Amino acid sequence: MNEEIFSHARSLPESERDDYLRDACVDEEEQQSIRALLDEASEADSFFGMGADVEEDRGLFDPGWESRAGDLIGPYILRERIGEGGCGIVWKADQIKPIRRTVAVKLIKPGMDTREVLSRFEAERQALALMDHPNITRVIDAGATEAGRPYFAMEFVEGISITDYCREGGLGLERRLELFSKVCAAVNHAHQKGIIHRDLKPSNVLVTTGPDEGVVKVIDFGIAKATQGKLTEKTLVTRAEFFVGTPVYMAPEQVALSSRDADTRSDIYSLGVLLYELLSGEPPFDAKTLDTCGLDEMRRLIMEGEPPCPSTRLGSDPAGSQPPGITIRSLKGELDWIVMKALEKDPDRRYETVEGFAADLDRYLGNEPVYAAPPGVGYRLAKFSRRHRKNLIIAAVLMFILLIATAVSTWLAGVADGLWSRSSPVDLAASGHARGGWYTIRVNF
Repeated sequence: MNEEIFSHARSLPESERDDYLRDACVDEEEQQSIRALLDEASEADSFFGMGADVEEDRGLFDPGWESRAGDLIGPYILRERIGEGGCGIVWKADQIKPIRRTVAVKLIKPGMDTREVLSRFEAERQALALMDHPNITRVIDAGATEAGRPYFAMEFVEGISITDYCREGGLGLERRLELFSKVCAAVNHAHQKGIIHRDLKPSNVLVTTGPDEGVVKVIDFGIAKATQGKLTEKTLVTRAEFFVGTPVYMAPEQVALSSRDADTRSDIYSLGVLLYELLSGEPPFDAKTLDTCGLDEMRRLIMEGEPPCPSTRLGSDPAGSQPPGITIRSLKGELDWIVMKALEKDPDRRYETVEGFAADLDRYLGNEPVYAAPPGVGYRLAKFSRRHRKNLIIAAVLMFILLIATAVSTWLAGVADGLWSRSSPVDLAASGHARGGWYTIRVNF
């Protein structure tokens, strides 16, 4: 969903929303999804007692309130906006008591204060509180502003995305794999704590550039989910036609909108996309294509599209975004197998755990045999038949018709040439009824 469209539509009078949504949305399905959220937001306004007169004042939904640096939130002075996600804004801030230090403060975006968003925000705080790993941002404090807007403070990470860090630093293959193994360690820790990230992508995997340069930090557990129990006691409103995440990094089961829910193997798929991009310079699917092709086509591409292996993608754009020091030969074989196993459409065919994924990479670095292997001929033929089922059915029907026609034409040609009149020790007799009487035809051959 486009949050900018939602926020702008929410600021308009109800009489003007329909015209705006028809012009701004890609299709009718997106319009319906945003209208559903607008209805839910109105319910949330009533739930929190936010009438029109309150909205005009400095309350939960005042957009201008978050644009001013220097405001005090609890013991934190906001200094600079450093990030913005689907539902939250992150500020660099100074903690003034009980100790002085630089932190990151996350608040809910103005206009996104629905019950669903509030629930996810609380779930993120709880998820971070459960984890303690050097490669995951730590939560420091949590509270609410005087206006009732919830917030939480995290350790401040001075860094850039892992893909930018590798590209700008000109890192080679082994160094990229070493950084990626740290990402796997962080995600594995989250899984052991019962937390699924569900939105792993380069912008949520930072590498520090300050005094402690080169430290990986996994951030933004905004749509995290617990594998057991709940992260929050607040009711989470969900809809069958709505999904959350970043399409180019989402597993097929996350966009399928079926009864099968995402599990830890969905994070393994996202890690596979991230590794694919680190090795080839591009993700398996083009982000612009997925953003502009429409919802149904986007789902079809992710669920059915078969991207080329990293070595093939690397060779298809020799003058483009090739990572330095990485060659087709270095990827062909084991690294291709490892990445494509993580990107399997069927979760049962992926690595069972992130730990197993990372262990295969360690085996590769140690010149040991990897567990991932190229799929057999039978499996490839089965996948081909599933992808081209309609065309194969049509081809089979046409082939059957062609065989029947060939057989009939051959028989008729034989009759015309007298091939069936040759003497033979075998006689065939056929009886029939014609013109009111019985007749017998004897054919010798």
